[in-house]
Amino acid sequence: MAAARFSYRAVLADGSVGTGLVEANDVAAATASLRRSGARPIAVVPAPAATAGDKIKPGAKSRAAVIALIGELAVLLNAGLPLDRSLGLAIANVDDKAIAAQFGEMLAEVREGAPLSQAMARRPALFSPAAAAMTEAGEANGALGGALTRLAAMLEGAEDLRRLLVTSSIYPIALLIISVGVILLMLLFVVPQFESLFAQARGELPFASRFVMAASRFVRDWGWFLLGGLVALVLLLRQALAQPATKRQLDRLVLAIPRVGTLVRYVDTARFARTLGVLIEGNVSLPAALAMARRTVSNAEIGEALDTVAAGVREGGGLAGPLAQAGALPRIALGFLRTGEETSQLGPMLARLADVLDRDVKIMLQRLIGVATPIITIVLGATVAGIIASIMSAIIGFNDLAIAQ
Repeated sequence: MAAARFSYRAVLADGSVGTGLVEANDVAAATASLRRSGARPIAVVPAPAATAGDKIKPGAKSRAAVIALIGELAVLLNAGLPLDRSLGLAIANVDDKAIAAQFGEMLAEVREGAPLSQAMARRPALFSPAAAAMTEAGEANGALGGALTRLAAMLEGAEDLRRLLVTSSIYPIALLIISVGVILLMLLFVVPQFESLFAQARGELPFASRFVMAASRFVRDWGWFLLGGLVALVLLLRQALAQPATKRQLDRLVLAIPRVGTLVRYVDTARFARTLGVLIEGNVSLPAALAMARRTVSNAEIGEALDTVAAGVREGGGLAGPLAQAGALPRIALGFLRTGEETSQLGPMLARLADVLDRDVKIMLQRLIGVATPIITIVLGATVAGIIASIMSAIIGFNDLAIAQ
């Protein structure tokens, strides 16, 4: 049975009343899920039918539109404009028609009396649960402009980190693709030109020459089968990664890889710390903030450890101690967390931690690219040189054999 979406209103762990969406098979399952998260449901009803906003796929365009809208809305609210007027002015600057239509529906709901946070929660394709929770906290304490300012800064920081990761990976990936292409070009088109020349003396050719000839023949005869097998392997891997157990095993393996595992741990910790810090500064309770910040963690191994810690926090435990025992976060994070708890400045310390980790991620990426780029270049050069050398040695050996005869 496919999961359905249910809209809820519940008393959260900190005693505040919140709204949102939850996916479950039926109302009873949705209610049970909310209770497991520490909330006390007041009302759980089926969510409205899917709208055009549900068809909007999260991507760079939608993220940029949301960041711009929230940033402009925060500025206008802090300038003293009413919410509906501010939202209307911010929507007027959105270029994408589909996204602008969704924002327009939000404006209509706000003018009908719905809270902005509720309108955001109804559009999970555009707004994350953390964004809706921060907005709701700002509405509750009468400081919506300040809450949206912090939310915009959080989203911009997350987007900057995402762009950094994507941009940093373009060059080594492009170089790797070019390397594979050059090697295939040599094996498919250059080496076969010499096969007829060496056909009569194949048994007397150097081993390197015979190996290159065999590799060329293998790629030409079985290349399409290899390509089909590679595509099938990718599809099977995607299906396997859809299984939580398989994904967790792979994520655990990634964390064990030197340098790469450290980079993944720092990236996830930076996202988690920035989101958690902003939520706490927005007066969201720690248990609820932990549950929402955990969703920004992509590594299943780290996420499961954070789930265990979040369960302990809901029961009244601390944060730094359980995280240290779980071993999910880097050691540098634990020091910031302990200091934040001891000084009652957990939110600002988490924000500072995210900044430090972002800086370290940039340094790690620069080092990885600095190491990977020459390695790929050397492997490409050595492979091409080896193919050329094997052909030249065969030609020289063939000429020597002809002269000797």
